[in-house]
Formats: sequence, structure tokens, C-alpha cells
Amino acid sequence: MPRRLFALLLSLSALSPAAASAQTRPVTDAQVQKVHRSALLIDGHNDVTSLTVKGYDLATENKGGHTDIARLHQGGIGAQFFAAYVGANYMDGNHAANRALQMIDTIRHDIVAAHPDTFAFATSADTILAARKHRKIAALIGIEGGHAIEDSPRLLRDFYQLGARYMTLTHTRNLSWAGSCAEPGNRGLSDLGRQIVAEMNRLGMMVDLAHVSDKTFWDAVAVSKAPVMSSHSGARAVSNIPRNMTDDMIRAVAKSGGLVMVNLGCEFLSQHSADTSPWINPSLPKDAKCARASIDDVVAHIDHIRKLTSADHIGLGSDFDGIECTPAGLDDTSRWPNLTRKLLEKGYTPAEIRKIYGANLLRVMRAVEKTARDLGGHPF
Repeated sequence: MPRRLFALLLSLSALSPAAASAQTRPVTDAQVQKVHRSALLIDGHNDVTSLTVKGYDLATENKGGHTDIARLHQGGIGAQFFAAYVGANYMDGNHAANRALQMIDTIRHDIVAAHPDTFAFATSADTILAARKHRKIAALIGIEGGHAIEDSPRLLRDFYQLGARYMTLTHTRNLSWAGSCAEPGNRGLSDLGRQIVAEMNRLGMMVDLAHVSDKTFWDAVAVSKAPVMSSHSGARAVSNIPRNMTDDMIRAVAKSGGLVMVNLGCEFLSQHSADTSPWINPSLPKDAKCARASIDDVVAHIDHIRKLTSADHIGLGSDFDGIECTPAGLDDTSRWPNLTRKLLEKGYTPAEIRKIYGANLLRVMRAVEKTARDLGGHPF
């Protein structure tokens, strides 16, 4: 046997299972399109609302941004959670609730009502499916920043009635009732915080643990009677930043029946990107550009979560138009089919891809709705 051939066979026989699984298989364009079209693609977090609230029309090209109607269609989005994002600065002077109302209104008025041929307002798993049946994109509301309720369960109920179906307990500042991962001290839930989580369960509002401190995470998991989720995070073992989740956290989310929705921000995806980011490393110049992540880094997070749990506990939460750096190959909302190709090449089955893309989130929503019914709430 020629030496080169012998060496090649020897190297192949020495491949570990992990290395073997890393090999890709050829996939045709037709296969990609077939699987992509069969999936109900739900993006758990999009911040284009910060532009629409200032007058941007989604029907026009979003120059320099990631989201517009044309690209949503190109990417095959079936449902989009739009962020009712309330900057932490609105806490000053008690303007947070007012800002939340403006953000909810831009979703309902500037997005859905302004483009009824494209969007249908959705508040439940069933209404997402109804929108798909009518070939419209389901538009949903997720509040980003629990300071929006200004410490008031009454405002929480009001925002639920206006259509909000998840709330991120914190953003970048500690609250009187919950801690943020962006602040020191690792503050947990207070008695009020536990009451707020319980009321979210009763209403049928998903408890979103993106942005929270580690202690608030564990407190919320212990208190919640419904599955918990993170609308836009990742795996800390892959990129070690506070916004990502440890392996134990990911397992706890899965044990609750919930899911981790993978964020596409470069710092979330790649340790090299995080290490070169002024957002993560304040010692760097503020205008420094972090190294760009790639679509393979996205797959690495999905792989890691699947190995820890299963494909049943993974979702997608792009954070498009809320992040400065997107991964090469998943540059904007039009590029989701590229991820379908990568997952198929890695050996993910069409059934697994359909779960990750939307079926998992529908399952979580139904479980949260059932918990609300069991607790005597009003999930619709």
C-alpha cells in the first residue's frame, strides 16, 4: 500500500466521534429550500422598533440596518417578536412606562396597522399559526426591560392586555426587584420580583431571562411555574460573556421545558469577537471594531446547547437592528436560508431544524398559556 494512502487511512481511523461529526455533507439548493419553506421560522427578538418609533417605514430599504419587509420575505420569516425596548435611561424621572407605551404603539401602529398585507398581530401560538395560514408574518410584542412596569404589577397587566407576551426581567441596570448581569453585586429577586414572576405566570406572559444576573436567573427558575426562556442569549462555554448562559443554566432552562434563543451579535457568538469588543472590554478604544464572527459560530452555539440538552430547547433570537456586528453569512434578515444549509450540512434533520426555527417556541407558548389557564389567568 502506498505510504500516502496508508497515512490517510490511519488519520481517518483516528478521528474522534466529535471530529467525525464535524464533517459536513453536500446539500443541494433544492434541499435547502424545501426544508426552509417547511419550517415556521420565528425570530424571538428584533430591535428595528427603535427605528420605526422615530419614523422609519419598514416598506423602504433599511440602509445600514438589518430588517425591512423585503428582507423579511427573502429570509422566510413566519413570525417576528418585535422588541418594545425601553432604554435604562428612561428609568430616570420615571419615564419608562411612557416609553414602553410608545414602543408598543410603534409595533401595533407603524408596523402592523401600516402594513396589513404583510403583518398580522399575534398574541398566542394559535394566532401565529392563523397568520401563517393567511400567508402573513405574525407580529408579536416582547418587552425588553422590566423597568418598563415601574415596579407595578398593574402596569404589567396593562402591557399584557396591549399584547406583550414576554418581558425581559431586567436590562442593563439593577431594579429594586431584580438584578442585571451588567451591574456588580449579583442581585437576585426580591419579594416583589417573585410576585411579578408569579403574575407573569398567571397572565400567560413568558419569563425572559436575557440580561438578568446569575442569581436572578436561578431565583426566577425556582419561582416560575411555567417554562422560562431567553429571547436572545447564547452559551457562555462558547463565548464567555455575562449575557450568555452557563451550561448549568442551559440545563435548567431545558428542565423547565423552556429554550435558549441564540443571539447573532458577534460578541455573543465568538470569544475572539468578545475579546476585541469595546463593549466587553472597556479598556479598548470606544471606536474599536470587534473581530467579526461567522455563521459557523452560530452553529457552534446550537451544537453546544443540543449536546447539553436536545434540539427541543433551542430557538433563534437574532437581535437584528440591536447589534452592531452580525456574523458573516447571517448578515441580515434575508440570510436565514444560509443557516438552514449549514445545519443540514452538519447533519441536523429537517425535523430538528423545524423545532429550532419555531416549533419549540410554539410549544413553550402553549405551555405558558396552559399554566395561565390552570392559575385562573386570561391567556388570550
